Amino acid sequence: MQFHRPETLDDALSLLSGEGARLLAGGTDFYPSLMDEPAPGPILDLRQVAALRGIRLVGDVWRIGATTTWREIARADLPPLFDGLKLAAREVGSIQIQNAGTIAGNLCNASPAADGVPPLLTLDASVEIAGPDGVRQLPLCDFITGVRQTARRADEIVTAVLVPDRSPATSSFLKLGARRYLVISITMVAAMIALDEADAISDARLAVGACSAVAQRLPDVEALLIGAAPRDGEIRARIGGADLVGLAPLSDVRGSADYRLEAARELLVRAILLAVQGQEG
Repeated sequence: MQFHRPETLDDALSLLSGEGARLLAGGTDFYPSLMDEPAPGPILDLRQVAALRGIRLVGDVWRIGATTTWREIARADLPPLFDGLKLAAREVGSIQIQNAGTIAGNLCNASPAADGVPPLLTLDASVEIAGPDGVRQLPLCDFITGVRQTARRADEIVTAVLVPDRSPATSSFLKLGARRYLVISITMVAAMIALDEADAISDARLAVGACSAVAQRLPDVEALLIGAAPRDGEIRARIGGADLVGLAPLSDVRGSADYRLEAARELLVRAILLAVQGQEG
């Protein structure tokens, strides 16, 4: 087995194009996928590429390096805009998984129940991808194309996740599972909320995961919230009558499709109010 550990992005791209290696970041999805079998080709370990690590504000965009771990995100000094992403970071597997698992690995694995996707969708995140033809950016909603499928080409490397800075906004994340910890979601929701000077909702971004092949934003529901007073009764009335277009949950051992839809509706109410509490606090 060939195992490469480059220290620069250029070296990593050169090895990838030359040998068709499989990419390794945290390894929390990579190694289980081998099923105790040898890797079918060269492995390209990206953990020593310094350009792929760290979180920083560049102009009006937050840049989260591709191999930044969930533990680093959970502990980062970030504005309330990122509260939802930090809550999701604490739900990604065990502490050991959070110490190793990376933000780009979570996106590239493209699981319908990936904890990082709904909060990043509410943040209007984009994915930065480097390849032999240069660097390109894709909205996250276009990057994940299906179950275990992404728009990354075989000779490309995800280099960062980009989030526009919306400092006055706050966000939240809630996850429902059969138990409190170390569980695959029955459903999960994320909310980003901004209030105007009258304390009415002026901007809302909502996303639901584990209820469709790819986590979904809910633009029609978001529109219903504009101008609403952020109180339980009013939020519950608007969400309760909303058509959750785009969600198509399956029935499985974790829950029926109908249960998942009703759970998502309730979690949306709670997530919106939780995000508002962060803003008021």
